[in-house]
Amino acid sequence: MTAHVAATENREASASGALMVAGIVLAALTEAIASTVLSLSRGDIIGDIHATTDEFAWLDVGYTAFKLIGFMAAASMLNRIRPLSLVIGSTLIMGIASGIASATTSLDLLIVLRVIQGLAGGVLLVAGQTTIFFAFKSAHQPILQALFAMGAVVAPATLAPALQGWLLDSQSWTWIFYCNVVLSLGAAGLLLMVEDPAPAATRRRPFDWVGLLLVSVALFCFSYVLSQGSRWDWLEEPRILWLSVAGAASLLLFLGQQVLRKGTGLLDFSLFGSDDFAFAFIVSFVAGAALFGSAFLIPAFAVSVLAFTPTAAGLLLLPSGALFVAALLLSAFLMQVRRLPPFATVPFGIVMIMLAMWMLSGSTSESGAPDMMAAILLRGLGLGFLFLSITLIAFTNLDRRNLASGIGLFNTGRQLGGLVGVAGLQTLIDHNVAGNVVVLGASVNAGGQAVIERLAATTAMLAARGMDAAPAGRAAMALLGRAVAGQSIVIAFDTAFNAVALLFVFAAPVLVAIKVGLARRAKARHTHPDR
Repeated sequence: MTAHVAATENREASASGALMVAGIVLAALTEAIASTVLSLSRGDIIGDIHATTDEFAWLDVGYTAFKLIGFMAAASMLNRIRPLSLVIGSTLIMGIASGIASATTSLDLLIVLRVIQGLAGGVLLVAGQTTIFFAFKSAHQPILQALFAMGAVVAPATLAPALQGWLLDSQSWTWIFYCNVVLSLGAAGLLLMVEDPAPAATRRRPFDWVGLLLVSVALFCFSYVLSQGSRWDWLEEPRILWLSVAGAASLLLFLGQQVLRKGTGLLDFSLFGSDDFAFAFIVSFVAGAALFGSAFLIPAFAVSVLAFTPTAAGLLLLPSGALFVAALLLSAFLMQVRRLPPFATVPFGIVMIMLAMWMLSGSTSESGAPDMMAAILLRGLGLGFLFLSITLIAFTNLDRRNLASGIGLFNTGRQLGGLVGVAGLQTLIDHNVAGNVVVLGASVNAGGQAVIERLAATTAMLAARGMDAAPAGRAAMALLGRAVAGQSIVIAFDTAFNAVALLFVFAAPVLVAIKVGLARRAKARHTHPDR
């Protein structure tokens, strides 16, 4: 009888654990959809809400800034609210905000809703990942963190763009928010069926409102500067200059205030006493730049150069999601069953991402999905091998007292790395397009034989279609100019793809040097514990 009861309890615990993980992954998927909703639907939303480009930018800045703020504030919230309850509450808030967003065309209301979504999304991700660590033994974490990464990392990079592209072409942008309502209700329903795991036994301390205000100002300024700086030519625009100064000053004040708080503020400096966390935090910044940068480049190239529809551009990344998931699960198997150290797969991930970006740098205006697919699939494999490794390296040795703080800070580093990566690539493309037009235009000599032949052939083709000779000649010149501009854009994107590959060429030796330095510091601490 006792054995039967124990077996029944084990089955119930397993079923409850499965429901919990499924609910948290679905909740993470709602954040993935909300965070990428503007990537393909920008033009549709601008038209429907009658917003200018500057006004529309606040939808993006508001979400990103408050998502970062949510990352930083989540640990203090978990000190007061049980983890699973916070996940459920954040998920429902995300769903309610999405439902209202789908039913309004008011710009001001949409900005407020995006701020709410961003804050809820940041808290949701930290609370969800913390709940998984609290609820399951460390031996099971590789596979569980791989599952969580499917919703938090794979979905925004692959699944969400494909879903949104299909909805844009078949329905409208409001359906993207409708989907989030359904997902959030489903996730909350699953999570309400399970029991909350016991949180870490910590002494509640006063909430650091001053620290939150300072870091919020810093993160808001940096979010605006990084997302809009390229458009305004960076420090040439006084607004960008002053926001940069304000953000840096707020960050310095925040760090100073945290030192004075002596471990009772938002930032837990003891995290960096862990060599593994310090290394993983630095890698997360670089990996974020590669993940978000490549996720920006590939659809942008497909839409602006290859004239793909939103559906086709979204589907372009979808197959890589399968290999991303496969690499996550393979890494989890090797680490959980074969006891492979997490650091072992990091070099494989870096090399695969470098090779994929180098392959994409050979793309032309005549390329198609089949030409790019091998590189895109290789990118998915590389990201899968990289992200699970750095997650486990960062959090495995943290205790319950500072786990949530570590998760929030790690995610902040990854998100900021992504902002820096996208901003840098956008700036690189803009500058290269302008420079390439000048260089290629100078090479197109009006008296050159090849130019004369091309203009004559184009003029004859237009004349054969019924156009008069003089207008046909002017149209031929315009088409030649358009071809030069198009080729300039292709070269600029190829340079950007190469830049992502070179990022790791320069970053890899630095990361190895940091890893060696941290290992020596740990050895010195072990040898001389009194120091």
